[in-house]
Amino acid sequence: MASAGTEPTVMVVDDDVDLLDMISDTLSDEGYEVVRATNGKEALARLRHGPRPSVILLDLHMPVMNGREFREKQLRDPDLSRIPVLVITASARFDPDRDGLPGVPTLGKPFELADMLDRVRRYVMLGEQRLTTEHALQSRHR
Repeated sequence: MASAGTEPTVMVVDDDVDLLDMISDTLSDEGYEVVRATNGKEALARLRHGPRPSVILLDLHMPVMNGREFREKQLRDPDLSRIPVLVITASARFDPDRDGLPGVPTLGKPFELADMLDRVRRYVMLGEQRLTTEHALQSRHR
């Protein structure tokens, strides 16, 4: 999550480099820091050694480690499990509950950039609210 005085960070994980560029450029133009990865294995490495994003935009069908495998490993890691994920997929048949990603919201490809930005903004706001609440609770228990 973004700390005071820094821009919120968004991770984008997709093996389609053109789409990765378009999403990254759009987010950067809106003031977000962007961390990019072209597969789940690369994304996990970047998460473990870099800034924590407010949200992860995750493609499902990628080489090396696909989106489902990434999500399974992310959820097993207590340091990463609370980072929300938004699946971006071209599969018209994708159903998060049926396909092993219960409760994970989706954004179907192709999508409107304005819709993506709206969803990212909501995750950033929710993350900031959660951090504020956690800090307030920690202060009470001191």
